[in-house]
Amino acid sequence: MSDKNGNNKAFNRRNSVFGTYNLVLEAICAALIAICSWISIPFGQIPFTLQTMAVFIVLMTIGGKRGLVSIICYLLLGAIGVPVFAGFKGGFAVLLGPTGGFLVGFIAVALLYRLLSEKVFGRFMTSYGKRLVFNIVIAIICEIVMYAIGVVWFMAVYTPDTGRAGLTLALTVCCFPYLIPDLIKLVLASLISSKGYSLVRR
Repeated sequence: MSDKNGNNKAFNRRNSVFGTYNLVLEAICAALIAICSWISIPFGQIPFTLQTMAVFIVLMTIGGKRGLVSIICYLLLGAIGVPVFAGFKGGFAVLLGPTGGFLVGFIAVALLYRLLSEKVFGRFMTSYGKRLVFNIVIAIICEIVMYAIGVVWFMAVYTPDTGRAGLTLALTVCCFPYLIPDLIKLVLASLISSKGYSLVRR
């Protein structure tokens, strides 16, 4: 009995999100998000970046639980001043700024991805093709939630000279120009992660 319990404890330690293997994996994924955040094209309030694509590659490859740890690590690095955000920016002020809702929204995205991929659609994601399709569906749902958080945040924080931003301005600045590029990034994220998924220890 004691040997069985000992084996179970060892198994749990190896499979914990804070086990050595997972910590290394999560650190690499946090670095991937940072690198993709630096690849940006200035465009209004929110630049075009590969940040969102990296977030979904991470979630689709290592799962929502470990992906959440990677995202939190990335955000914490940015919050303490490490220039990991778009435009090589860092600091808590970025998180509290008009576009900070999209960054904070990554946490909600990770939680929602885990729920949908494990509890709702998990039983259907049994092959490469099905995983590819359902990952895209899940990513679109998560993207909608992230947009909602980002738009509400923008409306609450952004104050132009004429007063607070209305819904039309928020959608024009935060959503409409990015819909097609983000859809393309989601498809690419699903394609890339479907190849990497089988290489990661569960």
